[in-house]
Amino acid sequence: MIRPHRRHPLWFAFILHRVSGLALALFLPAHFLMLGSVLEGAAALDAGLAWTDNLLAKIAEFGLVFLLAVHLFGGLRLMALEFLPWSPAQKTMAAASVALAVLVSGGFFLQAV
Repeated sequence: MIRPHRRHPLWFAFILHRVSGLALALFLPAHFLMLGSVLEGAAALDAGLAWTDNLLAKIAEFGLVFLLAVHLFGGLRLMALEFLPWSPAQKTMAAASVALAVLVSGGFFLQAV
């Protein structure tokens, strides 16, 4: 059974912020491997970059940008919570954070495709 406080929308905002941070941390080694391919020469980097031109990679990029945006806007919401007086509109701010993340990542995806 789910505890009552874990059904609150701000609990989901908390979980989304933590999961997005973890997923971004897991992405970093792959990012560093791709950047490290520069040391092997331009051909190795070009081969890696050519792989990113398929649809599956574009969808993964959308996910990455969504995670970055949701983590950014969720972090800004937490900073506002920390430094500004409490507002009963916290749920609205959490929803706006996710909405902005979808808007930013959707715009990136539409530009990339």
